[in-house]
Amino acid sequence: MIAGPNTHARTGVLGLDDILQGGFSRGHVFLLEGNPGTGKTTIALQFLIEGAKLGERCLYVTLSETASELRNGASSHGFELSDSIEVFELVPPESLLDPNQQQSLLYSSDLELGETTRLILDAVDRVKPTRIVLDSLSEIRLLAQSSLRYRRQILALKHYFAGQGSTVLMLDDLTADVRDKTVHSVVHGVVHLEELAPNYGSERRRLRVIKYRGQAFRGGYHDFSIKTGGVHVFPRLVANEHRTSFQRDRVTSGVEGLDKLLGGGIERGSSTLLIGPAGTGKSTFALQFAAAAVNRGEAVAIFIFDEELGLLFDRMKGIGIDLEAMRDSGHLHIEQLDAAELSPGEFAQRVRNRVSQARAKTVIIDSINGYQASMPEENALILHMHELLQYLNRQGVNTFLTVAQHGLVGDMKSPVDVTYLADTVVLLRYFEATGNVRRAVSVIKKRTGQHEDTIREYKITNNGLGLGEPLSEFQGVLRGVPTFIGSARSLVPKNGSDADS
Repeated sequence: MIAGPNTHARTGVLGLDDILQGGFSRGHVFLLEGNPGTGKTTIALQFLIEGAKLGERCLYVTLSETASELRNGASSHGFELSDSIEVFELVPPESLLDPNQQQSLLYSSDLELGETTRLILDAVDRVKPTRIVLDSLSEIRLLAQSSLRYRRQILALKHYFAGQGSTVLMLDDLTADVRDKTVHSVVHGVVHLEELAPNYGSERRRLRVIKYRGQAFRGGYHDFSIKTGGVHVFPRLVANEHRTSFQRDRVTSGVEGLDKLLGGGIERGSSTLLIGPAGTGKSTFALQFAAAAVNRGEAVAIFIFDEELGLLFDRMKGIGIDLEAMRDSGHLHIEQLDAAELSPGEFAQRVRNRVSQARAKTVIIDSINGYQASMPEENALILHMHELLQYLNRQGVNTFLTVAQHGLVGDMKSPVDVTYLADTVVLLRYFEATGNVRRAVSVIKKRTGQHEDTIREYKITNNGLGLGEPLSEFQGVLRGVPTFIGSARSLVPKNGSDADS
């Protein structure tokens, strides 16, 4: 079945319709389940507001919240419930606080369940809605008392709603019985919401479509967030779904020695990993390519996890790269990210938006160490990075990643090994020569084209990044402690003061 506006009711939730391949199929009953606080009510409100925009009559039946509480919650997101959306607050038929209305000959649950169902059906008959939200099933489950009665009640409601042609969203807060999956087998589709609490940082939310009869959907977990304005879902990135054609020309850095080291530059649509200990200049190398891209008139997106932007602007201006001017020109988008407040899915969506909407041709992620902090598991990081890099490569984007290794010299280790994912790996190292600590760069991997297998010294000065001629008289490079044993004449002379890297 092909999803379309006539066959599917769009949810109004950014990203969720993409996961559901168009939305909820019309005329069916769906279950939206999750613990309290996972965003069920917000999604339900967005579902009805989307229907109201299309001129549909909508009904919100609330058994747990008052109508006033529901409207206040909608107002907190800036939602306005129009006249097309009726909120029906179902008041319990028996007041447990009034002894004159209590009885003992019959179980009160028997009377309350039947009365509750009748009131719901009367409201549907009166409003004749196209979209219905029933909040929540926990109240009906408690009134039914047994799984058999509960199942029969849900089946009766399902058949009635089907006769009305309404698209129904039932909410379940899983407070009555988490193990009871009765409704799963009855409804047309099930969307499960989860909230995770990491050891540090804000809560993480994700959803999964458990079931959708007769409809393909995007499986797996998808991150989502609740912010002012509603729920935003970030569909899991599948790189194979995004293919474009582009010319694989060569991209240069504007630094002659670096381009020679890279065999003339790097190929468009490839990824480059800059790896080395702290302070070796990984960010500076990446930003050199960003500056060259801006000079070519291309759009660039930079995502910074570790460094404060003000310090970065001042530092780079000191070596001749004015990031603020590039940003003001509209060619550069630079964003500082807080790993403790960001899910991997939201980050991937931000990158995708810069590529698809702003047509960015160079993306810098600085650093993978900070990106890993937003990941609870290393295995998930590898999978996320694989899909993200494949997506960017297929869009003709040059991606630059930085990884800070633990330690400064000796047996240095990376927090996560992503070297096999990158097309080009550039290794930065400290080395000792003539009583001074210097810096060296080498290319240890390049999938496309030739590259130098030499080591070059480099300096970061007031005039920018500069590389010397290839140095062949080294020992201990692979041990992480390169020692230069050649002549001092081969080294790069000191031209100006070194800038921080």
